[in-house]
Amino acid sequence: MTNHKEIFAESRVIDGLDTSVWGSENVYRTLRDGGVTAVNATIAIWDDYESTLKTITQYLKWFDEFNDLIRPVKTVDDILSAKLENRTGIIFGWQNAAPIGNDLSRLRLFHELGVRIIQITYNERNLLGNGCYERVDDGLSRFGLAAVKEMNKLGILMDLSHVGDRTTMDTIENSDGPVAITHANARSQIDHPRNKTDEAIRLLAERGGVIGANAFPMFFERGFDTDLEEYLDAIDYLVQMVGPDHVAIGTDFCMEQPRSFFEWLFMSQGTIPATDVAYTPEPYQHLRGFADPSDWVKVAEGLLNRNYSESDTKKVLGENWLSLFGQVWSK
Repeated sequence: MTNHKEIFAESRVIDGLDTSVWGSENVYRTLRDGGVTAVNATIAIWDDYESTLKTITQYLKWFDEFNDLIRPVKTVDDILSAKLENRTGIIFGWQNAAPIGNDLSRLRLFHELGVRIIQITYNERNLLGNGCYERVDDGLSRFGLAAVKEMNKLGILMDLSHVGDRTTMDTIENSDGPVAITHANARSQIDHPRNKTDEAIRLLAERGGVIGANAFPMFFERGFDTDLEEYLDAIDYLVQMVGPDHVAIGTDFCMEQPRSFFEWLFMSQGTIPATDVAYTPEPYQHLRGFADPSDWVKVAEGLLNRNYSESDTKKVLGENWLSLFGQVWSK
């Protein structure tokens, strides 16, 4: 019988969301040595057009500097190559569509520069729609609907993790292709506004999309006391709801990020300090038993111990992301 380490070694392991400190050799080495084939690497949250261009410019230098550890990803073939080369593929992703400002033509520019995943909103309102913490969610704006159609045309995967309930449904219903929830869990299991409704998760799956079970401790009932078994419960819950073809992993790892980073995340529009910032330890810690990419192999072991087949385990570890990327990016 094949053991979990062998199955993990064979798998194309893809993280639906990572917000670690980029440019850190330790971060890249931990990803590579942890067996992570590719990550949706957040390069924009509260960032504007110019700062996002600067980040991409800097990343081009990092691709050269850390060439033995990482490589750029623009296509599914790039991910397959990363696996063969024993490097981690870096997928440029945004957690907020704000960098395009009010100019849809910038979507094509950023697509040419390698951006392949864009979240519609981040927590609050932007020109496209509303976030999960916004006071009122009226769904997609006219500009937002046009942006959805343009991303469909270009082959940019839309992410709905931090997006408000109505804007989430609006996006799924109006997209010409499948979309993603890269890092969230089911609100019916864990009651938190950052988690998604059953209605949204089911519609996402019906339209061919994938949800990445989120491992961010703040979005679990026990917070930073949450352990790997509870995370596996979250995966199980989603699989029981929509089946193993529509569930993957989005760790939300934040390796080496200081507390000031989380304070910035919770700011309104990234500029107005929040009155209540959720507790985050410093140095930051992730789930117990799933602390960083070196623990990915434990997820494989845990799924197999819960009687997941080898095939379904590989789907959750990365094959479902790979399939979705292939459908969307090939436009």
